[in-house]
Amino acid sequence: MKQPHGSMVTFNRPDGKPLQGYLAKPAKLEGAPAVVVIQEWWGLNDQIRGVADRLALSGYLALVPDLYRGKSTVEQEEAHHLMSALDFGDAATQDVRGAVQYLKQQADKVAVTGYCMGGALTLLALSNIPEVAAGVVWYGFPPLEYIDASKIKVPVIGHWATQDEFFPAETVDALEKKLTEANVDVEFHRYLAHHAFANETAVGYGRIPRTQFDPVWSQQAWDRTLTFLGRTMWK
Repeated sequence: MKQPHGSMVTFNRPDGKPLQGYLAKPAKLEGAPAVVVIQEWWGLNDQIRGVADRLALSGYLALVPDLYRGKSTVEQEEAHHLMSALDFGDAATQDVRGAVQYLKQQADKVAVTGYCMGGALTLLALSNIPEVAAGVVWYGFPPLEYIDASKIKVPVIGHWATQDEFFPAETVDALEKKLTEANVDVEFHRYLAHHAFANETAVGYGRIPRTQFDPVWSQQAWDRTLTFLGRTMWK
């Protein structure tokens, strides 16, 4: 199978400011749907580029906006600092929307997906970006009061870890209840796993809170994601 060709591109936010991102293209570009991939708190690193490449291999045009403007880290303390300095409202309504609008010039449908911090931004994007066609949330969400569920008009799938110390199971239940009560087309899946179970670089033994990659659950969640995208993006 032909490997995707990824490269850095520059696009504009709705306010006209330029932003860079990593763009991975599928072998067959004509008619391909697109996905905006939102980073974890580590930044635009090789792991999140790999997610975009994997989507491209599955037939999607995938773009990772560089929310940290060139910064990335492998240190948890520095990652927390970078995330804390991020304006989530601006990132969702400007950075992510700019990425969606850029992809809409090349694709009929654009989904948004994100991991941890990116999962939170995905939910904010779904309630703030009318151009989005679907959302895939991986183990992350903002405080529930920041989510206007009544504005989410597209299908959403979420993947959650039952042993997640960052996002405990009961808070995931509260999120699901809020979305369901707003009549969002929502599908949540829960896995007997720790936070970041779909990140192959997450080996967190000895850390509190703990992160841990799980290849079995990760593959199942990925398969469910591709089934969901196949159902919602190729109509």
